This record gives sequence, structure tokens and C-alpha cells, in this order.
Amino acid sequence: MTPPRWSDLAELVRAPAALSVPGDVVAGAAAAGGLGPRTAGLAGASVCLYWAGMAANDWADRDLDAVERPQRPIPSGRVTPGAALAVAAGLTTAGLALTAVTGGRRALAVGVPLTAAIWAYDLWAKNTPAGPAVMAACRGLDVLLGSAGTGRTRAALPAALAVAAHTYTVTELSRSEVSGADPRLPAATLAGTAAVALASVAPAAGRAVSAHAAPPTGRATPVSATPTGRATSARWWRAGVTAGLAGWYAARYGAAQAAVARDPRPEQVRAAVGAGIVGLPALQGALTARASATGTALATAVGLAVSVAAPLGRRLARKVSPT
Repeated sequence: MTPPRWSDLAELVRAPAALSVPGDVVAGAAAAGGLGPRTAGLAGASVCLYWAGMAANDWADRDLDAVERPQRPIPSGRVTPGAALAVAAGLTTAGLALTAVTGGRRALAVGVPLTAAIWAYDLWAKNTPAGPAVMAACRGLDVLLGSAGTGRTRAALPAALAVAAHTYTVTELSRSEVSGADPRLPAATLAGTAAVALASVAPAAGRAVSAHAAPPTGRATPVSATPTGRATSARWWRAGVTAGLAGWYAARYGAAQAAVARDPRPEQVRAAVGAGIVGLPALQGALTARASATGTALATAVGLAVSVAAPLGRRLARKVSPT
């Protein structure tokens, strides 16, 4: 039997959507003050687990997709069910192995529950009322994976909750991709998006709020020349970047949900789901930039770098659907 083409496998695992994944780990690591070489390895593990979940999703839904989405790789015959299951199992193994090698036992303590949640969603929870909550737990655990090994996992909880709440809204919308949505649904998810955006710009726990006392001299000292002045400028820069990224996230994803409220047809719902997926890096960037446990300049720079995945993801989504 001819093996599937790489393009078909990329469609199976929704390859471009994985651009939204490393930001989870980065946001968690930044919140816990643990950005470093280990972060890259854990982000790679997270991508493997994400792709595994996508392949397992299509394997589990192969009969339903034959009716509702016959163009997908399995029902169209481009990828066999056995090959899809093998891809899911292989990527799961690779993800857990990379987690163990990179982060050791502490990382596995998060990675194993994350893996269990991913497979539970695909095989059981997806079509139950618990589906959105289980998927939200997957992304929240993914954020906590970034903080594993730092000893400051609690510091990453606010970021994990923000990403989980965003994921809940996207998953709720995705349940109406085929049938269309009740207009009340996008109104509710839009309110949730606004709350998440506001939470992402709130001061992170533990951030220092006091400034150094002014030098006891009789001469005026230029604010920009003092440590306090530089620190204040850096804080304002970080606050501006955080607010800008949060606003970008809310505007892009919010506009797509508002369009569904006006026109709840399936194609509009799918567009909103796609906007939620490819817009997530902007939220992750805001959460990273505001991190109090990481140096101001580093957190801001990394937050901006994470957000770059948003426009790139939108461009790639035109070639391979993220949903």
C-alpha cells in the first residue's frame, strides 16, 4: 500500500495550528521565571502531543467525518485509519519521551496527565457536555508544562487559567461548525473573550510595585538617568506591549465571533473557530510579556516573538485548515 503523502499527513495533524502550541509552554515558563533551553524542548514535546491529538481526533471521528466532512484525509481515502492511529501513537510516544528527556520527572508529572486528557477528549469527552472543559484542561496543563521543574508552578496558574478559558470558548464554538450556531452562543463566548483579554493585562502576581527612593541630593536628577527611571520606562514599555497584544487578540477573535452573532451559518462559525486558533499566540504573547517572574526586557521580547505566530498561522491556514 502506498504510504500517505506528507501534505496529507500535514492536513491530518492540522500542522499550521501547531503554531499556537509553543506559546503555552513559553507563557508558563515566563510566569514561573523558567525561560531557558529547557523551554524549547518542552515546547517541542507539546507540539508532538498536539499533533497526536489531532490525528487521534480524526481516527475517532472517521465514521462521522465520512458523512459530515468527507474531504478530510481519512474518509477521502488519502490516509488509512490504521496509518492515522499509528501517527497518533508515534507522536504521543515522541512527545512523552521528549518531555522526560527535557524536564525529567517533574515535567512528566504534568505531561502524563496532559496526554491522558488529550486522548480522553478524542475518545470520549468530545461529544459529551464535558468536552469543552476537558479541552480547556488540555491547554491549561500545556501552560503548566512550561513551568514544570521550576518549583514555581503556582505562579503559572493565572496564565494557565486564561488560556484554558480561551480554549473553552473556541471548543464551544467548534461544536456548531456543522449545524450553525444559536446567536446566543457567540454572544456568550465574546463576553468570555473580553474577560480573558482584560485578565491578560492585569498585573501579574508578585510584581514589584514600589520604586527606589530618590537620591538624597539637593540637585534634580534626570529621571531617565536613574535606575528608577529606567525601570519605570521598562515597565511602561512592557505594559504597552501587553495591552497591544491583548487588544490585537480581542479585536481579531472578537470580530469573528461578532460576525457569527450576525450570521450564525456554519461557515461563519468555522471562520470564528479558525480565528480563535490562529489568534491564540497574541494572547500567549500578552501573558508572556506581563510575566513578573522573568526580567522585563526578556519577557517583553519573548512575548513579541510568540505573537508573530498569529499572522503566520493565518497565512498558513489558507493552505491547510486549522479546524
